[in-house]
Amino acid sequence: MIIKPKVRGFVCVTAHPTGCAAHVQQQIDHVKSKGPIVHGPKKVLVIGASTGFGLGSRIAAAFGSGAGTLGVFFERPSEEGRPATPGWYNTIAFTHAARAAGLYAQNINGDAFSDEIKRQVIETIKRDLGQVDLVVYSLASPRRQHPRTGAVHKSTLQPIGAPYTNKTVDTDKGVVSDVTIPPADEAGIADTVAVMGGEDWEMWMQALLDAKLLAPGATAVSYSYIGPSHTWPIYKDGTIGRAKVDLERAAKAINAKLKQAVGGRAFISVNKALVTQASSAIPVVPLYISILYKVMKAKGLHEATAEQMQRLFATQLYSGAAPKLDGEGRIRVDDWEMRDDVQAEVARIWPQVTTENLAQLTDIAGYRTEFLKMFGFGLPGINYETEVEPHVPMP
Repeated sequence: MIIKPKVRGFVCVTAHPTGCAAHVQQQIDHVKSKGPIVHGPKKVLVIGASTGFGLGSRIAAAFGSGAGTLGVFFERPSEEGRPATPGWYNTIAFTHAARAAGLYAQNINGDAFSDEIKRQVIETIKRDLGQVDLVVYSLASPRRQHPRTGAVHKSTLQPIGAPYTNKTVDTDKGVVSDVTIPPADEAGIADTVAVMGGEDWEMWMQALLDAKLLAPGATAVSYSYIGPSHTWPIYKDGTIGRAKVDLERAAKAINAKLKQAVGGRAFISVNKALVTQASSAIPVVPLYISILYKVMKAKGLHEATAEQMQRLFATQLYSGAAPKLDGEGRIRVDDWEMRDDVQAEVARIWPQVTTENLAQLTDIAGYRTEFLKMFGFGLPGINYETEVEPHVPMP
């Protein structure tokens, strides 16, 4: 079938298998171009491995330090007349590339919140790897069925305490408008923490510890975002921010357990704002990213996902020295984004943006390009007018 992008709101409901493979190869090529990460991990579990920071982490580990990787994700294979999700195609492309390079690459597709998937992962590590020396926790899900209570929790993207009004952009139509988001109630806050907080990460790490599958000195890392004051009411001070506070609580608890049990360590890495499926869903944030991209590109500071994860691994987690931490004990690879000169320029542009001058004052074109690339569209060297087979089996 001929597969074209079909964008509905903040998601594209189609994905191109050849394009996704090309996008993965771009990221692999970047990591390889930076040279080996000498002190990097060798046996890695990535929870949430098929897109975004999780996929970037898997690529950095495999092609930066020659690691064998086990990836966990929840993706939909292709169906009759319907392509698979991009994460399905991404994982297939990664797996072929890793195995061609002589690297172990295995995958488990299912609900990472469930006890059953944790059991499958434990069995696979025991059989194939023995132990892992890095666990990357990079889940981004709108819902979670709690494995103990059976309750289904759904996360919300809302402020806390009062409604929030600010500019946003319809990235598909290019219309800038004000959006008002009502505040979450206590149940909504609790549900968001249950989905996006640290409890499931703690469950994963405890299960791995109990099974003695963490190598001496093992590292665990999860990802967060803080951003500028423009986005705080909907992010840092909103329901997501409350979940991220719980994630940081979990990191401290996991760090203490790992230190005692295996001489290990756990970190939160605060990453740069990037176009991801998760960030595209948050009101206000796509407009901020569009401005940020223009500013950072002009200053030669822009990084995409693979660049960000390669830098995290090479200069922080596995530099041969202890990571540089902020006052809260977090790694900051949002340091270039949060530079004073970058944020001052973003703040100068922000109030000026309208529908009419969007293309001039922001990098909305770059945002759209990155958005479509997540789904395998707009990659150079691919003829999107030709037929492509959507049914691609997982190797």
